Amino acid sequence: MYPLGTLFAMKDVGLRIRVQRELREQFLEACKAQDKPAAQVLREFMRKYVEGNPAKEQVLRVAKERVEN
Repeated sequence: MYPLGTLFAMKDVGLRIRVQRELREQFLEACKAQDKPAAQVLREFMRKYVEGNPAKEQVLRVAKERVEN
């Protein structure tokens, strides 16, 4: 269900967003239909988004620096 090693490196921060109620309900139904937790789907999307970002190296470097400080 989860990529190898992620259970030992569980998340240490949260992300709160505001979306329209209808969009939230549709998203949760789509996740349920795929038998996937919504949080897992969002993390997968975030990883793909960062990976596909043209400024990926800069984004990863800045994020790493923030975590280290």
